[in-house]
Amino acid sequence: MLLSLSWLREFTPYEGTAEALGDELTKLGLELEELKNPFAGLEGILTAQVVECEMHPDSDHLHCCRVDAGRGELLDIVCGAPNVAAGQKVAVAPVGSCLPDGTLMKKAKLRGKPSFGMICSERELGLSEDHSGIMVLPEDTPVGKRLVDVLKLDTEILDLSITPNRADCLSVLGIARETAMAFGLPLTIPDLPLAEDEDLPPVEVPVDITDPELCWLYAGRVVSDICVKPSPMRIRHRLHAVGVRAISNIVDVTNYILFECGQPLHSFDLDKLSGGRIVVRPATDREKIVTLDGQERILNPRDLCICDTEKPVALAGVMGGQNSEISGETRNVFIESAVFRPGTIRKTSRRLGLSSEASFRFERGIDQARSRWSLDRACAMMANLGGGRVRRGMIAVEPKPFVAVKMDFHPEKAAALLGIHLDAAFDEKVLSAMGCAIEKGKDVWTVDQPSWRPDLTREADLIEEVGRVYGLDNIPPVLPPVRHALDHAAEPESAFSFWLRLRRWGAGVGLNEAINYSFVGHKDLDLLGLPAEGRISIMNPLSAEQDALRTALAPGLLCALRNNLAQGAQTVKLFELANIFVADASSETTARETGILGILLYGSRNEAAWPQVPGDMEYADLKGLVEHLMRFLHLPALRCERCETVPYLLPGVEVFCGGRTIGTMGRVKPQMAVEYLARRDVWLAELDLGVLRELHDAAHLNFAPLAAFPPVRRDITIMAGRDVSVANMLDSIAAMKLPLLESTVLVDLFEPDDSEERNLTFRLTFRHAARTLKDAEVDKEREKIAKTLVQKLGVRV
Repeated sequence: MLLSLSWLREFTPYEGTAEALGDELTKLGLELEELKNPFAGLEGILTAQVVECEMHPDSDHLHCCRVDAGRGELLDIVCGAPNVAAGQKVAVAPVGSCLPDGTLMKKAKLRGKPSFGMICSERELGLSEDHSGIMVLPEDTPVGKRLVDVLKLDTEILDLSITPNRADCLSVLGIARETAMAFGLPLTIPDLPLAEDEDLPPVEVPVDITDPELCWLYAGRVVSDICVKPSPMRIRHRLHAVGVRAISNIVDVTNYILFECGQPLHSFDLDKLSGGRIVVRPATDREKIVTLDGQERILNPRDLCICDTEKPVALAGVMGGQNSEISGETRNVFIESAVFRPGTIRKTSRRLGLSSEASFRFERGIDQARSRWSLDRACAMMANLGGGRVRRGMIAVEPKPFVAVKMDFHPEKAAALLGIHLDAAFDEKVLSAMGCAIEKGKDVWTVDQPSWRPDLTREADLIEEVGRVYGLDNIPPVLPPVRHALDHAAEPESAFSFWLRLRRWGAGVGLNEAINYSFVGHKDLDLLGLPAEGRISIMNPLSAEQDALRTALAPGLLCALRNNLAQGAQTVKLFELANIFVADASSETTARETGILGILLYGSRNEAAWPQVPGDMEYADLKGLVEHLMRFLHLPALRCERCETVPYLLPGVEVFCGGRTIGTMGRVKPQMAVEYLARRDVWLAELDLGVLRELHDAAHLNFAPLAAFPPVRRDITIMAGRDVSVANMLDSIAAMKLPLLESTVLVDLFEPDDSEERNLTFRLTFRHAARTLKDAEVDKEREKIAKTLVQKLGVRV
């Protein structure tokens, strides 16, 4: 929010410096980001009078002027503007001064005539884009004075950071309330009376609101016989100071009232509204409108439109339509002042990527009680600036009137919650200064919410306001009591805590955490063969290499691998917990986010130093980490199947747990890995954190006493074809549900080069909970397993 200090002083007589005001507002929660002077480049520009003006003897468009700039002697200046004339008061940049664009004025000679400066246009002064001629000042302008002083330009601008709950502070009036409260000053709103034209008949523009939950108030007035022209300098320059481009007197008024009072307004060319009626309704599916920025917008039923009897003429609360905009031919204007449901405007603005000063305020809440007052204020101003006539009668439909929230306030509770005793008189002073109506009782007060503070809905909000004004930095810190961890045992684990546990697991197993941008390049996604469907492009990317949201963690992890290899790393073990993004039109944000755990392994299993055995990491290392994670989360054993669905893995393995797919893992295709400087195998796993969390929350832990009797182990070697998977063998053994069998583990594998069979040795562990097993009964169980495997899978023992 850009605040002009001189504009603020029209509402409250603050006489301090901008720095002191910024410090006080910061203490109140309105943080000062920066102090600006938008007219710093005009410090050397002077007012002057053109005393003589003659045509240049060697040019058909240049003029030789003699200018009085208050320096005791006339300045010779050659000017090319077509509107320069003797007797005019103008803005002059003398030799030695600088223009806003940094141009240093020097003595020059134009076609043989000396020139000691420049008579400036508004564009050269940075005040507007008008370059049709020089800027002519009013006749009563004094000569030889600084232009910024003569025009009373707003040279002190505070850039304030307004939190989303303080919609009331998105206007000069709102911040004037805070200033008056902070410094104990009166608040005075400049009077701007509205005079309706009694000679013309009233104009009725019927308004229909189809859904009262979407539009709480819609009011309008008609101003006739308008003359569209540039606004007076004071209006244009003030809007320029707060970052708004002046357009015309009609449009500038709506922007001026928006910044002054916080109420967005919109002006329609009444003669362009078909049927002379306004209909506020949701858009139909795939309905189209061309907004004022020239873009065609495709709407859906969740968007709210302002329509005439035939078509949409504005996107409610966001932007007007080209088919009803004000033009130079406009003579009759319909001015809208409305209050829409904030959530509707926010969703439309986000979905279309279309944010405006109006939508920014509608999303946060509007002072409904002052909407009609703002409309009258704008009409009075518009009639004064445009020479128009305000027609009698305000059109107003209010299906959902503002009702102030009544809140209980306990002074003793405020002291307990803030941790400091405050006098009841201080509480009353603060709440009254905020605009609250107070009905005091013995122990409890009834406080009415001000219409401009939609964020005040409960007692805690009032207590927060009292603490804010008192100064949170004035409250001494006190260490609160700490509850034992067991007190939290019954509370459900938050998503943040679950991710934090996984981060600790990753660090605990020797992996390094990678934190990558959510942005990747389309080039990286294409390189890995990821589909273009579902991608979300970035409109204003940080760089060409970050122009899309990631649809997988693989691109970021592989880029991190490349960066590490480029720095000479020989072994890289990474993990990352982050969201991936896929386009989803049904989502409020148009993107579906999924949490993913990524693991990347590259290089040697151990450091290449004695006594470790050298060797590169392989599939077993990656699978072992995933299995370890399952045990960490108390989940059942994995089941793995080859798949061809992951375009950058060869082979790709789909991972199942508890009957659900939890992710994929495998080796990155060598031709792709080479692009990331990898000369050895790269192993990558990506696991769905949402599914893991659901399985974890549904898991039941079973506790058993420690075994009191020894186990008995038997090895069994299976000769099987390569088409028989280890998972099939383990599933077949588990399906027998032998009560004495405690575990089955693959302990050895031999694959002869000249044979289609491979030898797999499994270790069977048997145990009885109440006695020591005998060899005979263990051998019997082993034979059952051997016979079952032969019969079901056709293997040899």
